[in-house]
Amino acid sequence: MIRQAKISLKSYNYRDGRFNVITGTQLIEKFLFKIAKQWIAGNTVDDALISAKNAYRTGRHAIINKLGEYHTSKKQINTTLKEYRKIVKSFREWKIRGAISIKPTQIGLSISQKECYRNFEKIVQDARNAHVFVWLDMESSEHTDETIEIYHAFFTKYERLGIALQANLKRTENDLNDLLGIGAKIRLVKGAYREKASISFKTRKDVDYNYVKLMKILFKKGNEFAIASHDTKIIQKAQNLSKKYPRKFEFQFLKGLREELKPDLVKKKFVVSDYIPYGVNWLPYSIRRIKERKRNILLLGSSLIQSHRV
Repeated sequence: MIRQAKISLKSYNYRDGRFNVITGTQLIEKFLFKIAKQWIAGNTVDDALISAKNAYRTGRHAIINKLGEYHTSKKQINTTLKEYRKIVKSFREWKIRGAISIKPTQIGLSISQKECYRNFEKIVQDARNAHVFVWLDMESSEHTDETIEIYHAFFTKYERLGIALQANLKRTENDLNDLLGIGAKIRLVKGAYREKASISFKTRKDVDYNYVKLMKILFKKGNEFAIASHDTKIIQKAQNLSKKYPRKFEFQFLKGLREELKPDLVKKKFVVSDYIPYGVNWLPYSIRRIKERKRNILLLGSSLIQSHRV
């Protein structure tokens, strides 16, 4: 009887005088990293600042975000806090027009609201001294109310504070109108978290429809906001709306995506910002981005082709 051979996803590389086994998981991660490094600056604060400097040289602003969330370790939270404070203080030294974007669970919300507020207060104080804009990233729906509460608490103390809202959530129209009532600064995104059908729009068509609906509200009622989408049709609609409703707003793109479009928008005198993630937690972030919009891979491929054309 011929025994069936077992197929193993393994490869080998030769280093330091010996062969090292590379597992299937490592091969997949290695492949994903080649993709991820296009939209992630690197592992360190300096990597992020270099990427921000490069964006600024091309007439764009930068928004730096440290990867990772749901921290419960005090050491991990303190490291994150230290790095955000370093970034805020480094913008002037590096001569960058930049902002930071923070997830509440990065700085203590998974422990307690008190812990999060205490740490966010330190960041906001540094941002005030350095005149740096701070964005509150929105996480999964279980934290939406808490994140909005944080925004209300700190917006009264520091006006250069913005909050992200997700078009895939059915509640967002009400949240948007409430926040615009206090003059809030909004970043409108489609949403990257998997949510229940009872509270979210599930099809791309429905999410896009709601995004445009919310965007129209921003142009009619808002003043300082961000259109954070890679969608060509949405970007064009935003340009059209800006002619009818002159507002202070900006386009925000993930680093490495729509590189062919950004110079054109800058040339048209629109404010364009690169959202620049960095850190070692690149894998879960990248997988979520791919799941969020499979079209992101196509956009990334297009950007890579454009950037390598002579």
